[in-house]
Amino acid sequence: MIPRFLHQALFMKAAHTALVAKLVVVIDDNPLVLEATGGLLRSWGCCVVTAESCDDALVRLAQSEAGRRPDLIVCDYQLSRRVTGVDAIERLRSAFRSAFEIPALLISGDATSPQCEVDSRAYQLLYKPVNAARFHAALVDALGAATVAPRKPEAPELVRGLP
Repeated sequence: MIPRFLHQALFMKAAHTALVAKLVVVIDDNPLVLEATGGLLRSWGCCVVTAESCDDALVRLAQSEAGRRPDLIVCDYQLSRRVTGVDAIERLRSAFRSAFEIPALLISGDATSPQCEVDSRAYQLLYKPVNAARFHAALVDALGAATVAPRKPEAPELVRGLP
């Protein structure tokens, strides 16, 4: 039998390595939050593309990751008055023809507005403030729940032909 402390240490190591080299797209219209979230994810070994909008994310993915499909999307709920994080996640998934295959975390400061939109979708909802431990656990959980299927890298339709 494995001693409890050793079991916990093995779990922590496995949880940490679950994020290494995963491509995470972070969309938030607040530059400070975007920078902080990107830095935290990089410190956990993730490859990170940060963007203030879905369009920006698609362009940056095409430029920096050769159109590689993201392993995970992290998005703020309230991006602008007309566009929500739900819209951005669905658009990004559609660009990669992966309606529910790309796991996503939606982060909201409003404990009521997005719940009705999230219930039928394939992503997790976190409410602000989100501490690092809770965020890390949600990332590992989302990646673990994702269907692992062989896939070929595809450039998103919306940005094909960009230099």
